[in-house]
Amino acid sequence: MDFYAPHLVEDFQGVLQVFSDGSVRRSATFPFHIPLHDDSAAVVWKDCLFHNHHNLHLRLYKPAVSPANLPILYFFHGGGFCVGSRTWPNCHNCCLRLASGLGAVVVAPDFRLAPEHRLPAAVEDAASSLKWLQAQALSEDCEEWLSEGVDFGRVFVMGDSSGGNMAHQVALQMAAGWLEVEPVRVRGFVLMAPFFGGTVRTKSEEGPSETFLNLEHLDRFWRLSIPEGGTADHPLANPFGPTSPSLEPLKLSPILVVVGGNELLKDRVEQYAKRLKEMGKEIEYVEFKEEEHGFFLNDPYSEVANELLLVINHFITQKSY
Repeated sequence: MDFYAPHLVEDFQGVLQVFSDGSVRRSATFPFHIPLHDDSAAVVWKDCLFHNHHNLHLRLYKPAVSPANLPILYFFHGGGFCVGSRTWPNCHNCCLRLASGLGAVVVAPDFRLAPEHRLPAAVEDAASSLKWLQAQALSEDCEEWLSEGVDFGRVFVMGDSSGGNMAHQVALQMAAGWLEVEPVRVRGFVLMAPFFGGTVRTKSEEGPSETFLNLEHLDRFWRLSIPEGGTADHPLANPFGPTSPSLEPLKLSPILVVVGGNELLKDRVEQYAKRLKEMGKEIEYVEFKEEEHGFFLNDPYSEVANELLLVINHFITQKSY
């Protein structure tokens, strides 16, 4: 027996395994049984390279029959900054539904994952994907699907779970003037159960566990994604942590925050919306009482998903003019 052989120290359902020597093994197998939805009659899609150096791609979706001046909706997938892809069935199905249900061009970028690439790598890639859109808007030879029939002046940024955190980070960068994308105009942000953390547990984090998520998962994702030496109070994890900069001076774009009533993250998401509201920010909080984490992502053609689409569509319509 080789006592010096690397041993397993972190394991997320066999999809992501980290060993004692720092090596990482990833499985191409999707961890949940969610079949790919065929919506080819309503939505067409294709992949595009947006970051040459990191070899990152995004997936474009658009209604098969496209009226003029479609809004553009960015979608950052979840996975605790550690797993997930635009190609995973749940993400793909979700984006199909967003495109058909909202009548929008959906842009779903991939980004570098932890622990190989700890934060802020994912946030940097999210910003780069928006700079790609800016380049398309300015180019005389832009991506064909964006050359006509889309409205670069009506862009919305949406994210689920860790993707919701990324959408929040992008909102901060834009409000601070660190990320400029003119002539693209981002009108608002949709945060689906954004993955925020903190060293002090909330009541909802204490349980009970959800069908696809438990406290061990949350802790593992933070251990693997936060910059080395950091805690769940890091500014990229906790918007109101002891070292997090104040959000009060920032003129944030409108934000819609959605969470399920049975989510472990519910208290943090509700507190986020409450604190921003108290600062005078334009923020709307919507809670779906009986739902768990990923209720839209994992079943985007359900009755409750249709209700959520109405909420998002109202937000987009309200903030478009």
